[in-house]
Amino acid sequence: MNEAKAAGGRSDVTEHDIPPHDVIVIGSGAAGLTAALELAETKRVLVLAKGSLTGGSTAWAQGGIAAVLDAGDTFENHVRDTMVAGAGLNDREAVEFVIERAPGSIDRLCELGVPFNRDADALHLTREGGHSHRRIVHVDDATGWAVQDALLTAAQANDNITLLPGRTCIDFITDRHREHYSGAGHVWGVYALNEDTGRVERHVARATVLASGGAGRCYLFSTAPRGATGDGIAMAWRAGARVSNMEMMQFHPTCLYNLDVKNFLITEAVRGEGGRLINPRTGKRFMTYYDPERMELAPRDVVARAIDAEIKRFGLDYVHLDISHEAPDFVRSHFPTIHEKLLGLGIDMTKEPIPVVPAQHYTCGGVVVDLYARTDLPGLWAAGECTESGLHGANRLASNSLLECFVFGEAAASDILTMWDELDEPPAILPWDESRVTDSDEEVVIKQNWTEIRRFMWNYVGIVRTTKRLERAAHRIELLKREVEDYYGSFRVTTDLIELRNLLQAAELIVKSALHRKESRGLHYTLDYLETAEEPRDTVLVP
Repeated sequence: MNEAKAAGGRSDVTEHDIPPHDVIVIGSGAAGLTAALELAETKRVLVLAKGSLTGGSTAWAQGGIAAVLDAGDTFENHVRDTMVAGAGLNDREAVEFVIERAPGSIDRLCELGVPFNRDADALHLTREGGHSHRRIVHVDDATGWAVQDALLTAAQANDNITLLPGRTCIDFITDRHREHYSGAGHVWGVYALNEDTGRVERHVARATVLASGGAGRCYLFSTAPRGATGDGIAMAWRAGARVSNMEMMQFHPTCLYNLDVKNFLITEAVRGEGGRLINPRTGKRFMTYYDPERMELAPRDVVARAIDAEIKRFGLDYVHLDISHEAPDFVRSHFPTIHEKLLGLGIDMTKEPIPVVPAQHYTCGGVVVDLYARTDLPGLWAAGECTESGLHGANRLASNSLLECFVFGEAAASDILTMWDELDEPPAILPWDESRVTDSDEEVVIKQNWTEIRRFMWNYVGIVRTTKRLERAAHRIELLKREVEDYYGSFRVTTDLIELRNLLQAAELIVKSALHRKESRGLHYTLDYLETAEEPRDTVLVP
């Protein structure tokens, strides 16, 4: 067993301690570990994680995983629901590709020991907004943690996998980092900051899988974990990969409103199991005015805009999500994690409503990939929230996110293994040049800029947009870019600085994409173009 693994995931191992590896995986969530486990059957895999191995979005997922498992359901039903939620912007081939592989992904997770809830011998299926049938497999209301634990346990037991936490990736190693620059755009690995030592390491391999998650922390209010700063999307863009549909940022309708706890998600399943949205001033169930047919089970963009409109119209701080009309035992058994968390905050959801507000939740756009999980860059594959695969379109259907991670994580690994003999050995790579930089005593700049980005993105590039607001955001980004580039070029890199650089790049891609789309579709809702164009088109940005 190698030193990093023997240390139980400690992060004081340097690049010189690590045996040679065949493939680098960036990210230790569902997509990254799924790819690593399949690759490790024959290859040596290095998994890099920013912060802890469980710090990504996978462990935070409450709801579940969508799959056609009920006798009354069909693949076509799931495809249709996904396309409806995605406002027709989805790629149907990609949707079918993922949905048809969903049952197999659930089987593999069961084999890994994920303890899904069951009714007798069958998996218990719940229903969430936008779904026409019960098809959500889950582990109470903490599915993501159970999946993360099972995948990580399997990876830790595999001698072909080295898990290296505490590495903040800076940029992909490409041909411009070779000792003899050829001008091509091949990816050979990544430069990463060792968060303990402060030194930058080279990690080089024949193939690299990007599974770094989304860019939710561009926004002031987000359910995403602290590390969701768009690192992989920004790195891929700088290396020359296209990105698509970055304007499609999903806002979850129901995040707990609490001045001390700013990112606790109240899962979609609460509404799926009968939760009602109530205006606390009028006492009325208000979804009847916005989507009388689907009510609380309308897709997330519809519900989020309805809550946003209700808050603005009545001058509210929040609305109520109420499931207290259901039996207390039913509520406690279905939502034990949420119930316990809320009790600790003085809210008993079996007796009283939950105060909720919308918050940024998911990045539906990202690095362009095909059905093999290939990016534009030779040597680089990608999977999960950092990508735009065609599955989600203009709005992600609830519980399709973890599913995408499993299917495209497997696709990336399968493609790498299939074409392994065609992949060249890495060339000699230059070390990271630290000769021109020093430590900084002006880190207040990072905090100030980080706060400014998140605030103007929330106010100008949020649930409801206008061209004027977007232009204001673009102007502020241009001013900040010069400041951040000067800071980045002058001082030694830190995790905070790397994240600020990537956060700003992701924000720029979101705003540029939003300005390109002259219509309202799905998650992109602008008061200047309220109509939806007849022909759906992806917003594709080219470096």
